[in-house]
Amino acid sequence: PDVLVSFEPSDIVERVMSFGAPTPVEVAVQGQSLPASREFAEKLRERLANIPALRDLQYAQVLDYPTLDVNINRERAGLLGVRMVDATRSLVASTASSRFTVPNYWADPASGIAFSVQVQVPQGRVTSVEEFKNTPVTTAGGKATLLRNIASVSEGTAPQTYERYNLVRVVSLTANIHGEDLGRVAKQIHAAIADAGAPPARTSVAVRGQIVPMEEMFAGLRHGLLLAVVVIFLLLTANFQSLRLALVVIAAVPAVLAGVALTLWLTHTTLNIQSFMGAIMSVGVAVANAILLVTFAERARVGTRAVSALGDAAKLAAREGATSRLRPILMTSFAMMAGMLPMALGLGDGGEQTAPLGRAVIGGLAAATLTTLFVLPSVFAVVMAGKHTRSASLDPDDPASAQFGGANANQNT
Repeated sequence: PDVLVSFEPSDIVERVMSFGAPTPVEVAVQGQSLPASREFAEKLRERLANIPALRDLQYAQVLDYPTLDVNINRERAGLLGVRMVDATRSLVASTASSRFTVPNYWADPASGIAFSVQVQVPQGRVTSVEEFKNTPVTTAGGKATLLRNIASVSEGTAPQTYERYNLVRVVSLTANIHGEDLGRVAKQIHAAIADAGAPPARTSVAVRGQIVPMEEMFAGLRHGLLLAVVVIFLLLTANFQSLRLALVVIAAVPAVLAGVALTLWLTHTTLNIQSFMGAIMSVGVAVANAILLVTFAERARVGTRAVSALGDAAKLAAREGATSRLRPILMTSFAMMAGMLPMALGLGDGGEQTAPLGRAVIGGLAAATLTTLFVLPSVFAVVMAGKHTRSASLDPDDPASAQFGGANANQNT
């Protein structure tokens, strides 16, 4: 019942993805005091064991390796003429081999091949502590005595190896993941670490494996998506010469993100790098459709000078922009979604790897198309209601510019 079994991946891809960790999940407790680190690691192990998706949860190091403690009575050994170096050399043959302490090679005169010569007691000869006590110890004078006559032997435990990270001893817990995605498991692991409380003084907890690169990747993708929206907004502001029109176009972006999130939730698809790429693609197409509608609506508003009984110029322009661009927007969106449909179905070998991209694009464009045609005109009418229809151009050669007349008058003068 005390046997622990662990299955580690045999391919180098999994090892590279784990960044040196033996499993996808590794929680390392490192500190100056090994007993304090082990005590806190045990608290973490109890809480991590309650996470159903974690399998093969165990310590990466063997902390209770069986040992034999040999305590030599120096006074008795001195009376028998045994030095410490004599006892140590005699124990080497019973516990390991002389090749680790006294390397010795014999060269065959016939072939010239060198063979390693070592002294080692066969393991079958030492099967109990009592037999180990009968190890002969040779004195300096060539006489021999038994180990039991000069030492006491007791059973104990000790760490098999001392692992260090930045010169600090480490006690780490490793686990595999089954039946759950890495993102949800990472949240549960962080919650378990927080529930364990603060570690002892001069002790820290680090999460390693695939969780750290995943969190760094998602942080970069979030910043990239936000930066893309900001850059688009700045370009639109420069293009329209109006913050209001740029805000109207950007109003379609939340609908895209909502459509992507809803589609991923309905299809039980995780948020990964493929779905993030699909979201960015959806934002690009949705902004292009919104620019098309806003451009024609603003052109119609500027050309409208009177207020109709049905409403002001902004409302009429919004309706005109939506009706005139209905067919191009639907054609662009439907063509994009039709092209992504085979990818979203995940058919063929490796289809599940790229399916999140297609599903994100379809969900984002579906929500963006409805928003562009039905919500964006209302946003345009509200934002641009009662605004002047003068051109924002400052070019004196532009007939629509407010500086056009004054510049010509100065030239005539």
